[in-house]
Amino acid sequence: MAKQINILFIGDIVGEPGLGIVETLLPSLRSKYKADFIIANGENSHEGMGLNEEIVKNLYSLGVDVITGGNHSFAKWKIYPYMKTDPNLLRPMNYPKGAHGFGYGIYPVNGTAHKIGVLNLQGRTFMQAIDDPFRTAEWVIDKIREETNIIFVDFHAEATAEKMAFGWHVDGLVSAVVGTHTHIPTNDARILPKGTGYITDSGMTGSYNSVIGMEKDVAIKRFLLGTPHKYSVANGDNKFSGVLVTIDTETANCTNIEPVIFPAFRKSKD
Repeated sequence: MAKQINILFIGDIVGEPGLGIVETLLPSLRSKYKADFIIANGENSHEGMGLNEEIVKNLYSLGVDVITGGNHSFAKWKIYPYMKTDPNLLRPMNYPKGAHGFGYGIYPVNGTAHKIGVLNLQGRTFMQAIDDPFRTAEWVIDKIREETNIIFVDFHAEATAEKMAFGWHVDGLVSAVVGTHTHIPTNDARILPKGTGYITDSGMTGSYNSVIGMEKDVAIKRFLLGTPHKYSVANGDNKFSGVLVTIDTETANCTNIEPVIFPAFRKSKD
């Protein structure tokens, strides 16, 4: 029986540039990191906001096992009927009762005898008022632990303080907490004292010749003028951004967590 499993998490995929770089790089990255299970945040994969069934199935064909979401999971209404049928496509669990789709799932890890629970949650600070992610997590974690102690959480939130507070709240109860939503990779990947791997934000898979994946000029106008301007997905300087998490299958603790960014950011002038 495998003594550890490697989880490769793909940070928020933004539009065609993000999808293109996933198609190009995922096979080699999966091999390089010996990934046993792949999770991707896909809530911005369709035109920079929302997703559709075609994209979902394409990501599965590339080797993605579970797709998580966030506040844009419901941006494209045509996906709603499909969301009810696909337990590998998640949206934040703490949306009110009656919202389409699934908020968590328990899945077999291919090639092993193990299962992994994946939980998707959304923060409330500077975001819409939905149900409490902290209290939601408590009962869902108890439910998942009836079948497996290996639990991965995508915490989709704006405020770093909320993400960090959540990480401390579930330290020792889940294997990893990976933050999403702000599209900027943070440099705080670490293992908390009770064994939970944590990073505030996994970053974005898409164009970094942009403002969080959107055309720079439009974003600048919005800030300069304070008036609405329609965003469009940017292209250029496209990067794969995510996180590799290694879990000890006996303890369900994280033994390694590290950012995966390719190509790397240029840090000096050549």
